[in-house]
Amino acid sequence: MIKKECRQEIREKKHLKIRKRFSGTAERPRLAVFRSNNHIYAQVIDDVAGHTLVSASTLEKDIKAELKVTDNVDAAKYIGDVVAKRAIEKGIKTVVFDRAGYIYQGKVEALAEAAREAGLEF
Repeated sequence: MIKKECRQEIREKKHLKIRKRFSGTAERPRLAVFRSNNHIYAQVIDDVAGHTLVSASTLEKDIKAELKVTDNVDAAKYIGDVVAKRAIEKGIKTVVFDRAGYIYQGKVEALAEAAREAGLEF
């Protein structure tokens, strides 16, 4: 009998392959995206120092107050815009985009496009 791997295991393997290829530095940090069933999270990370420089998620009170629903494409666009503005305030203009094994469509694509429109380069 053939056993099919679950989607989560496949995503985690893809994420490990992606992470082998690049990492964030102080000059060009990594914009990491994570999405759960209820929320979406974005972090700008310096992997060399092991520090999160900027983060935004739909769990934050001020962001949650702006949104009706925290798990749709509109919420992802808003998070992309917020994380890009916070990064630019800290002097970060270029990043490496880490989609964490997720397919580049829907929420992940919306977050990336909103971050680009807000001024981040990747």
